[in-house]
Amino acid sequence: MKNEVLHIISKRRSHRSYADTQVTDEQLNKILKAAMESPSAVNRQPWHFTVVQDADVLQRIHEAAKSVAITRDDCSPRYKDDSFQIFYNAPTVIFISADDSRYSQIDSGIAVQNIALAAESLGLGSVILGLPRDAFFSDQKEELEKILNFPEGYSFKIAISIGTPTDDKPAHQHKEGKISFVK
Repeated sequence: MKNEVLHIISKRRSHRSYADTQVTDEQLNKILKAAMESPSAVNRQPWHFTVVQDADVLQRIHEAAKSVAITRDDCSPRYKDDSFQIFYNAPTVIFISADDSRYSQIDSGIAVQNIALAAESLGLGSVILGLPRDAFFSDQKEELEKILNFPEGYSFKIAISIGTPTDDKPAHQHKEGKISFVK
């Protein structure tokens, strides 16, 4: 039995290298439609999507995140590589901000997965990102939130880089013991 949705889920990878080619408006509109069609608790739709295609803005967020991350004991070792950029130089990044209601983090996670699967279905690659979170603990927090048009009372939840992938990744091995049945 062929199932296109299950095929897209199985095919999707976290890509960390992108071509300079920008996502088309048609692709972006389809991706954002999928994001808006995400389910949310009590249909609150607590999210706001900010699409950034300005490399200078993305670099500024990267630098703000790095300035916070390198001060922590659990800093990602990727920051030691001078060529590392938290958005992997993708041409488009979607930031999801949301209010602080009880399920907004979960709802944002559902929306970012819809975005990732929509991108994959359109022949694009993506990587879901938590590292930009550190930028919103920097002294630039308020200015970055303004640049990204976060509505008042909303905060960063998650981001996703999108573009034409230039890397090829095998599927991750599934870890044992991750499924239980109670019948």
